Formats: sequence, structure tokens, C-alpha cells
Amino acid sequence: MTDVTSDAAATRLRRSPLHERHTALGAKFAPFGGWEMPLEYAGGGVLKEHTAVRTAVGVFDVSHLGKARVTGPGAAEFVNACLSNDLGRIGPGRAQYTLCCDDATGGVVDDIIAYLHADDHVFLIPNAANTAEVVRRLRAAAPAGITVTDEHEAYAVLAVQGPRSAELLGGLGLPVEHGYMSFSAAALAGVELTVCRTGYTGELGYELVVPAEHAIAVWDALFAAGEAYDLRACGLAARDTLRTEMGYPLHGQDLSLEITPVQARSGWAVGWDKPAFWGRDALLAEKAAGPRRTLRGLEAVDRAIPRPGMTVYAGDTELGTITSGTFSPTKKQGIALALLDTAAKLADGDLVEVDIRGRRAQMRVTRPPFVQPSVK
Repeated sequence: MTDVTSDAAATRLRRSPLHERHTALGAKFAPFGGWEMPLEYAGGGVLKEHTAVRTAVGVFDVSHLGKARVTGPGAAEFVNACLSNDLGRIGPGRAQYTLCCDDATGGVVDDIIAYLHADDHVFLIPNAANTAEVVRRLRAAAPAGITVTDEHEAYAVLAVQGPRSAELLGGLGLPVEHGYMSFSAAALAGVELTVCRTGYTGELGYELVVPAEHAIAVWDALFAAGEAYDLRACGLAARDTLRTEMGYPLHGQDLSLEITPVQARSGWAVGWDKPAFWGRDALLAEKAAGPRRTLRGLEAVDRAIPRPGMTVYAGDTELGTITSGTFSPTKKQGIALALLDTAAKLADGDLVEVDIRGRRAQMRVTRPPFVQPSVK
């Protein structure tokens, strides 16, 4: 992540409708997927913000995430024939994690949350940098009568995450009892919004999808009520440490056009029995043959913090590369996700070494998550 340090750089980036609120809180900004977004806040920092989400409640502005809508007769059936997971497993009012894969290679164009409203209406939240490409591919494949709309800047998204998130939102009169990966229409501060039981932290949490022009009113309402619940504004640096502790993949690092769902151990998000989805033939072939590399978890034995791009070794043999690595504020140790050679036949508990700026540090192979999830 690189700080935005010049006005010229900032003008090339989109800004959240909440930008002025972040500035008032002393946010340090950085570019994310073409947007200038808060990395951390004055008086907080990654450790305090991370801890707030694990112990109380934090709110993230994730308005940089994409938004796209697919409508028309058979919209859900069309989306199901394109994206990896099986929308037939859920009904209206439910959400599903899914993947947009390249049809030829099975590589991941993006990972997406699909919100099923009805047979003729699916709302998608892809990653910021990939939204235009996902929309392009869907539009290119859409039959007559199906409309794919890019609504990237039409909505803000506020992620309210942590064990006290239900108390906070419930106290504001918002619905909080709906199950994990479901959503409900509601209103706050006179603003109609959608309350989604989703998130990227591993904690009990909600994401509020709000019309962009009303984002400030909703943000202000949250903070007016939030003091009683130790609410803290959290930046995307803490979001990254939280998701890494859960072993959640980040597109561009743990998933990409070069990293398939089979390699990333994301096969659970593939409807293998579906007759059609992009990348089906390539992924079935890779699954049958076995991938040449797989995503594994690593925990530092030595005092070391692994970072993306570092090489993993067994003796003099290169095993693979760190894709995500950080210091875990919860475990107080370095953790990582790494793509490792399956031919090495590594088992959980085996020791490997990571080259950290010319020094070898021992790490133990493990299966994520690194901390106990509390999403439900």
C-alpha cells in the first residue's frame, strides 16, 4: 500500500461519499482499487482498530467495493450459468460467496458476493479494481432481456463488525436477527438501506448498503449511538489483518487469473455439479489431476513477520511464495498464506523456512483460520 501524497495523485482516484468524515477523524489515506480510502485513523492505528473489531465494534467504509445489478426474466439463472457457486442452493433474501472465473483457464477474474433478490434480480458486490471487467464479461454473455448495470458509485457500503455490532444496530432499530449470509431492507435516519449479515473479519457483523447521497446521514447516526458500544472507525489496514487471521483470500494476492479456486482451496465456492459456469472444464480437469500448488497457512515459530512475495523453503528447495503475510494482533505472531508445491507433500505441523530479507525464519504449516471465527 502506498500513501497518497500529492493532490495530482488524489485527483486520479475516486473518493468515498464519506471522505470528509474520514478527513475530520485524521485518516491516513491510501489508494485501493482506484479509490482513495482510509488506511487507519489518528488516535487509533491498526492494533487498536483490529482489537476494537475483535472485542467490541468497528465500522469500515468499504464504499470502494463494486456494485452491479443483473435484472430481467431469468437473471438468476443467467448469473448461475456464469459464476462458480450454485445460486440454486439459496433463495431470495440470501447472499452467496462466488467466483467469476476465466472460461478458458479457470483463473479467478474476481471473487464476489451475490445477493439474490428474486429470479429476475441479482445484486453483485465485486472488488473495486475488477468491477468494470466483471460487468464487461456479464454484459458480453447476457442474452436479450437481461440487463447488467454498473452501479459502482451509486451506493456506499459500511461494514459494522464485531461482537457488539448487533447491540449497536439493534439499538438503532435495524434488523439484526436474520441469519448469516442473508439480507433485509430497513431504514435508518430516514434513509432506506439494506442490512446484510456479511463481512470480511470473521466476527459477527453487518454490511449496510446505502444510497451514496445519504451515506453521511447513516455514518453520523452510527457514531451518535456508537459511543455506548465503544464504536471505533477502522481503516483498511485493520481489515487486512482481520481477514488474514481468518485465512480469507484477497484477490490479486491469494486469488488471481493465475491462481485458480482449486489451487486456492476455494473449491467449496464452486458448484461442481452444475452443468455450466465459466471455467468449468478447466477446473474439473485440474481437480481431477490435482493442482501443482495449493494455498496453505503458515505460523511463525521465530520472531518474524512474513510479507507477500517472500520465498518459502525446505532446506535448499524452493517450495513456493507467500501471497499474504502480516503480524497477527490477536495471536501476537507472524502469519501467512502461501502457495506451496503439492509435490512436497507437506502436512500440517511441518516446519518450513521463509526468506525474510536474507534471513531464514522458521514457520509451521497449518490450516486457516488462525483464530476462531465468530460470524454466527
